[in-house]
Amino acid sequence: MKTRRPILFAAAATVVGAAAMLYSRARQTSLPVVPHVDLKRYVGLWYEIARLPTRFEKDCVAVTAEYNLQPDGTLSVRNSCHRNKLHSPAETATGTARVADRRTNAKLKVSFFWPFAGDYWILDLEGDYQYALVGEPKRENLWILSRHSHLERSIRDKLVAKARRLGFPVEKLIFTPQPDSEKS
Repeated sequence: MKTRRPILFAAAATVVGAAAMLYSRARQTSLPVVPHVDLKRYVGLWYEIARLPTRFEKDCVAVTAEYNLQPDGTLSVRNSCHRNKLHSPAETATGTARVADRRTNAKLKVSFFWPFAGDYWILDLEGDYQYALVGEPKRENLWILSRHSHLERSIRDKLVAKARRLGFPVEKLIFTPQPDSEKS
């Protein structure tokens, strides 16, 4: 009887581990995106209102992202950040985004260093393309973006609440200082 206990324990641990892995995988893939993104309307300058912490944006303020549609259907991406101070020199990174889901155009793969690319999924997008909520299936990256350097508090709160419902750790959000953010 004693030899059966370790076997039963190992079997139970295997079942629990497999269930946890399946739950984690399902959680990573079940992330709804907006029904459709008109890339011609999405291009242009976006201000980062908030983000989850990332290594590549450590100490960044006054963060912007600019997208331009290329003839081959990809988007050029130019991210800018100022380290520690709003008026310090801008650091930029350029990359390319390609559409990963042609049905919606809401799932992109963004690469700043070939061959590595990350998911960029548009989870919420205002009808006039004035603000957006962007994340990825692992829920490690999240951005609230706006066409203006500040966003009404009620809209920001609505996007944070949506991100919370989608399983993002919104308690870790960093609200990005922008030059005009003192007005909000």
